[in-house]
Amino acid sequence: MATESSESEEEGKITGGNQHLIVEDDLREMGKKAAWSVSSCKTGNGVSSLRDDNLETYWQSDGAQPHLVNIQFQKKVKLQLVVLYVDFKLDESYTPSKISIRAGDGFHNLKEIKTVELVKPTGWVYLSLSGNDPRETFVNTFMLQIVVLSNHLNGRDTHVRQIKVYGPRPNPIPHQPFQFTSREFITYSTVR
Repeated sequence: MATESSESEEEGKITGGNQHLIVEDDLREMGKKAAWSVSSCKTGNGVSSLRDDNLETYWQSDGAQPHLVNIQFQKKVKLQLVVLYVDFKLDESYTPSKISIRAGDGFHNLKEIKTVELVKPTGWVYLSLSGNDPRETFVNTFMLQIVVLSNHLNGRDTHVRQIKVYGPRPNPIPHQPFQFTSREFITYSTVR
């Protein structure tokens, strides 16, 4: 999650955003392991614009709400954080104002895990997938769906500039309670 952020989360409302993407070292980007699809898009503003690491490009939906981004994995993965880049100053009525995140094994059994209201966001918006229980630090799922329920100023289509999905970094040595970082410690950490 963000170490420095100008966002404030209160009762599911997020204002602001962070101009720089800051993620803890114990998280890794999982989006490259997934198949991405969207419910609709304008020509030239498809799903590839969500993943190109360019803040000038964006996915633009084309059709009735809700607008969907589907992220499907080949095997069950642990996900902890979703980070979106949206810009109210540039996109105005195209900026999402209410987002729902759903998880499940596939389209047939998606369950809503979080609903967030965005108030004029500009920058990276961090959405933690952890539950209310401190032991629920991640979601174990085959599929994540990001749903844009409404836009600012009652806009119809939406713009999302980037989406990143993060999960916990696995321990490099299975069944090892400690996470050594130096090569020398890892070399001598197991008995043969």
